[in-house]
Amino acid sequence: MEDFSRKGSGVQDMGPQIGGLLVQIQQRVPVQFVRIRQKLLEMAILICVILLVFWFASFLYGSFYYSVMPTANFITPVHFYYRTDCPSPHQSMCSFLEANVSLLKNGKHQVMINGQPYQIMLELEMPESPANQQLGMFLVKMAPYSTAGQVVATSARSARIHYSSSLLQSLHTVLFSPMLLTGVSVQKQSVMVELFSEFREDSYKPSVGAVIEIHSPHIQIYRAHLYIFAHYTGIRYLMYQFPLTSSVIAVMSNFSFLSLILVLSFLQFSLNGRRLLPGKADMQQKELEEDSNDQFVEENATASTTHLLDSPLLMGSNAIEMEESIPDMGVDKSEDSR
Repeated sequence: MEDFSRKGSGVQDMGPQIGGLLVQIQQRVPVQFVRIRQKLLEMAILICVILLVFWFASFLYGSFYYSVMPTANFITPVHFYYRTDCPSPHQSMCSFLEANVSLLKNGKHQVMINGQPYQIMLELEMPESPANQQLGMFLVKMAPYSTAGQVVATSARSARIHYSSSLLQSLHTVLFSPMLLTGVSVQKQSVMVELFSEFREDSYKPSVGAVIEIHSPHIQIYRAHLYIFAHYTGIRYLMYQFPLTSSVIAVMSNFSFLSLILVLSFLQFSLNGRRLLPGKADMQQKELEEDSNDQFVEENATASTTHLLDSPLLMGSNAIEMEESIPDMGVDKSEDSR
């Protein structure tokens, strides 16, 4: 029984402690919840700001890339035409091969920009026919022109098909006969003719097209393509040769610069706020001091008046005046009654 009573008394003693602990938990849980919510909100705002700055840095680099980097390679087919109204029936072509090529991308945008050197080459796919073997040297001429039709520059280069002996041609035919029979391969050669090594666009007369001529009436061609390659130097070379590295460095540099601007702006704003707060505090302190001074003056005035009223001299004079005024008032009343 004694043990049971001791246990009961111990439980009764623990009751207030448990109640106080529950009260403390109830008081602290909302506070901690508010703090956690505030921290999560701050982290969300920080993440949004970081993503926004990163997106803006990427946008800046992308805009710079597409405004600075010209078209690296431009390839367009070349379709030659010639006259066939020959006075002699033994000739199939009455003129040189000629083609008019557009130097505009999609017919609207210029391929070449000002100040950028370009290499212009013409690729000719020619069959290894006896006519081409006996052709020897032939001349390729190119003349770019502007919108007004003015010739910007001219270039003339000589070329010829690669020489191969009859034995080499026979061995090549025997070795590649299965592919030649199935049509996978054909007997042709690709002749590359460099027309311009460093062509620079004229800002006053931008070229929109070019006329290409082959000065040989007996040449045979499968197809032809015009290639325009940009020669990059400096930062353009780095951006073209190392696109991933240059993009990462540029985006991170923009991100660091923008972050530094944001941090400096935030620090300046916080410092201005701290400067304003002491001024407000001084104003409030001055107002409190003035109120306390006024209250002190009023208390002194009331205290002095009460002290004067409570003094014995004033009390005696007031009593004498009241005594003198009483008979006078009685005499006046008696005279009025009479």
